[in-house]
Amino acid sequence: MRGARLDEYLTANDLESVWFARPNGFAWLTGGSNVVDREGDVGVAAAGYDGDGVTVVTDNIEAPRLAAEELDDGVDVVETDWYADSLAAGVKAHADEPAAADFDVPGFEAVDASALRQPLTDDDVENYRELGQTAAAAVEAVCDELQPDDTEHEVASALRVALSARGIEAPVVLVGGAERAQRYRHYTPKGEPLGDYALLSVTAERDGLHASLTRTVAFDPPEWLADRHDAAMTVEATALAATREAAANGDDAGTVFEAVQDAYAAVGYEGEWRRHHQGGAAGFDGREWIATPDSDAPVTTPMGYAWNPTVQGAKSEDTVLVTEDGFETLTRTGRWPTEEVEAVDRDATVERHALRTP
Repeated sequence: MRGARLDEYLTANDLESVWFARPNGFAWLTGGSNVVDREGDVGVAAAGYDGDGVTVVTDNIEAPRLAAEELDDGVDVVETDWYADSLAAGVKAHADEPAAADFDVPGFEAVDASALRQPLTDDDVENYRELGQTAAAAVEAVCDELQPDDTEHEVASALRVALSARGIEAPVVLVGGAERAQRYRHYTPKGEPLGDYALLSVTAERDGLHASLTRTVAFDPPEWLADRHDAAMTVEATALAATREAAANGDDAGTVFEAVQDAYAAVGYEGEWRRHHQGGAAGFDGREWIATPDSDAPVTTPMGYAWNPTVQGAKSEDTVLVTEDGFETLTRTGRWPTEEVEAVDRDATVERHALRTP
């Protein structure tokens, strides 16, 4: 499937090769990781496709490890001296041109790697199921142990450990106690106690795929929390239903966003969408695209979608596989309480994760 997409891309753009050095593009093409420094946008190796196969260019520090641990036997590895050339120079020296790349290489065109990654392949979907279930199990295991006097920092540390123990990286870990979850939509963890309830939001990554989820644990919740959580779940269900419709009709992400806006109004929180982004397609990035009112991003199936509506102090979020036939929550263990939620103005019902009390 990847080869066919890339062959079509090369032909359509009159190119001889295309190269990926950003971690998600490298992982998508090779199944391996080129990451050493997680703060860098570009990894330590670039993977190229030329119509015949995959070639990886890297330096002599990384070549033996990548060949032994990250790459299939059929991948050619070209080694450069670490002190002589940059990664871009190494690719330039060995690539068939004209070429494109997802990072800056002199004389190369830019490639929209996200478009090539959509929709998901059958293998992607199977790997996504494993990631989603494992990530959800890690988050829910931490939720099982929460106490009101735990600090957000302590919970965030526990989440990172639980995910790492399962071979999962965590690009995003948010923990909001009762006070800060009401105040901020991105509740980056601080040393504050959780208090009456807590929101735990995670984006988990393994083998390039990203899965996002949020869980709400209520110890002594305020009276309004259930109503706001129900509203967020309804908006999320509507977004998913509208996503399936848009894919079937060939509509874009802006069409889905209109449904999101209408859903907020229907549940009594008109305009609440302005206070936080609503999510979008997910796969080899936390969000392959984020929907906006004017977004023309394509809506495809089968594809992962992570919609994350918020109503002040409440949030509903999972990564869901949307297909022609329906919805499969990838970040689901079956051990958390759920509710069947009806979409607004659509004949669709989606199972969503509810509030949970210890």
